Amino acid sequence: MTTESRADRIDPTQLRRVAVASAIGTTIEWYDYFIYSTAAALIFGSQFFSALSPASGTLAAFATLGVGFLARPIGGVVWGHFGDRVGRKAMLVASLLVMGLATVGVGLLPTYDQVGLLAPVLLLVLRLLQGLSAGGEWGGAALMAVEHAPDGRRGRYGSFAQIGVPAGLILAQLVFAGVGNALSDEQFASWGWRVPFLLSIVLIGVGLYVRLSVEESPVFRALRAEHARSASPIIEVFRERPRALLVASVSFIANTAIGYVFLAYLLSYGTSVLKVSRNLMLLVVIVGSVSWLISIVAAAIWSDRIGRRPVYLVGSLLLLLWPIPFFLLVDTRNTALMIVAVIVLTIGLGASYGPQSALFAELFEARYRYSGASFSYAVGAVLGGGFAPLIATALQTSTGTSLSVSAYMIAVALISLIAVWAMPETLGRDVSR
Repeated sequence: MTTESRADRIDPTQLRRVAVASAIGTTIEWYDYFIYSTAAALIFGSQFFSALSPASGTLAAFATLGVGFLARPIGGVVWGHFGDRVGRKAMLVASLLVMGLATVGVGLLPTYDQVGLLAPVLLLVLRLLQGLSAGGEWGGAALMAVEHAPDGRRGRYGSFAQIGVPAGLILAQLVFAGVGNALSDEQFASWGWRVPFLLSIVLIGVGLYVRLSVEESPVFRALRAEHARSASPIIEVFRERPRALLVASVSFIANTAIGYVFLAYLLSYGTSVLKVSRNLMLLVVIVGSVSWLISIVAAAIWSDRIGRRPVYLVGSLLLLLWPIPFFLLVDTRNTALMIVAVIVLTIGLGASYGPQSALFAELFEARYRYSGASFSYAVGAVLGGGFAPLIATALQTSTGTSLSVSAYMIAVALISLIAVWAMPETLGRDVSR
């Protein structure tokens, strides 16, 4: 099946439905993921690690955040295998269910003061389930959007899977801000922090309804009809595309590491070190998230015109050059300057994330595409974002200066820039094969 024949038969209604399903589903998935990150920064230290000092409790909470990332490559292998064997749609539904149930479970957990060591152990188990789900969620959403998209607009439609990250973050921050403002500090610490987690049950229903309404990817339907599915996709992709796996994984390290400094560490740093109010820091993060979302869409559309690699290079260079000005502006505690800091940073994040769905889909053949894309994404996330908030917290605590965190950001940006420089241009490749 050629790309042209597939494009001729594209149903505009179904294409819109797939785009909405990718955006809504990943938004819900990342809402679940980010309320955990926000709670780790604000409340988990006192709820699940109260036997430790406040600083140590925050470090322990960020450690559970990082442990969830360790499960993502496993999730990428599992979801990738079945996504290449059973179908993209089935894995989208399964990943959403696992993430949602784990998130609701966190909202029901007893605290350390109630059950002792069992509380952080249960928290860790649920975090691992979130990691398993996240390891396959992105790949399914990205491939559904890209494999349905017409030629010349794969970046544009692939961005619907990408915007779930900032959209989920915005939703998570708004819910936390709303709950925090509606309750006293004592009420929030006692039970209010659970509300964002329990609300996830409503979002799961919405996400399942939308995802069950879409058709399977036309590319996978063709593979199934032609009996061309791989028996062992993860083994085959390692054997045939090791360089693509390496380049894709390393290219994502900086985006996810710096992204988690922004979305998880910045909130904790602003409130605990700079002594800025929680509401102001939430505002700064939300503004940055809106900028990130807009940048993702703009970069994805741009990549359909000039190519994936040039857009990636622009984003990677910005992530390399901005970390020092970023913290110099944040450390002023001036609201306007802090907003400038996060807007410029998130433009770099958007340019190095927006084209990713199309790029990763175009790097791998259809028969093992879910496995290759998911594994690369998950490994990049582990190497970059897995322990970024923990590393940033430890660096700032040990050195007493935010510039040490800037140095860390520059180091990971340089690593990814090298991978992006070695990246092939994929614009125009036939994704039907």
